[in-house]
Parts: sequence; structure tokens; C-alpha cells
Amino acid sequence: MTINDYNDAAITQQALTLAARLNERQLKLACAESCTGGWIAKSLTDLSGSSRWFDCGVVTYSNQAKMNLLGVSAQTLDTHGAVSQPVVKEMVLGLLDRCDADYGIAVSGIAGPGGGSADKPVGTVWLAWGRPGVLIEAMRFRFDGGREQVRRQAVIAAIQGVLRLLKQNDGN
Repeated sequence: MTINDYNDAAITQQALTLAARLNERQLKLACAESCTGGWIAKSLTDLSGSSRWFDCGVVTYSNQAKMNLLGVSAQTLDTHGAVSQPVVKEMVLGLLDRCDADYGIAVSGIAGPGGGSADKPVGTVWLAWGRPGVLIEAMRFRFDGGREQVRRQAVIAAIQGVLRLLKQNDGN
């Protein structure tokens, strides 16, 4: 996909596909969001009937919220920073400890325009997917574009990750 392919219609299409797959398997999804600010949850719950397969979404923008609501450790945040594999891992596992979902997504990133560094430039986003008690995968992305474009690409990558995991679990 090119940056122009990441649009609201693409998000809706991905969300509809995910909804159908979760619904037919009677699975529930939850998400813990930082840089996307609830955009994943909004995109999924825009769909009628989402209460059958969407459990909850938590926006933990501040480090304190990550600690209080998801159980991310202060040491992990101090050592690695909020935009890191260890943090999204703790986010997704903490989320799944606190909700009634079969799969979870966690996202933390630097959408810009400020906040980047040499090690973590603007557009750096970490995503993690898990099942209760199990981190399945964490991936680092480097998205191009401005703040909205980075966030939109993160939403699509998050949804596509769950679709990929469901497909792998089906053996298809």
C-alpha cells in the first residue's frame, strides 16, 4: 500500500473484514491505545453489531495511565521509554488481564510533528498483539507522513495484524 491507500475507506474495509472473522469465530477483541488516541476502537465500534465481538478500548496516553490502567511498570517505562517493545508487550498483557477478550492490540508511537529523536524518529510506532497471558507478536513500524497519516497507518497495521493472526490460527 502507498501512503495514499491509507484512508478512511481502507480502515472501514479492514474493520468489516475483521468484524466478520471475529463474529464467525465468536471471539472478542480489546485494544490499548496511546498514539492512536482511540482511533482503533472508534473504527471498530463504528460498525453495527460490534458489541458481539468488541470488548473494550483503553486510551492510555500518559505514562501514568499506562501504569494505573494497564499495569505497565515504571521501571519498564524509565528504562525503555513509552515507545518500545517492552512497553507495548506490558500494555497488551495488562489489557488482557483486565478485560474479557480473546485477542488484544496495544499501540504506542510518535505521531509528530515533534517528539522524535535519532533513535525514535517521528513515525516510529510499536504494535503488540496478544491472547490472555501470551504475547503473540510485537512489531516496530516506521510510518511516513504527518501526524494524521502516521496514526491512520497505525490503525490499519493494528487491524491487519489481528487478521493475520486469525488466518494463521485457522491454518489458511
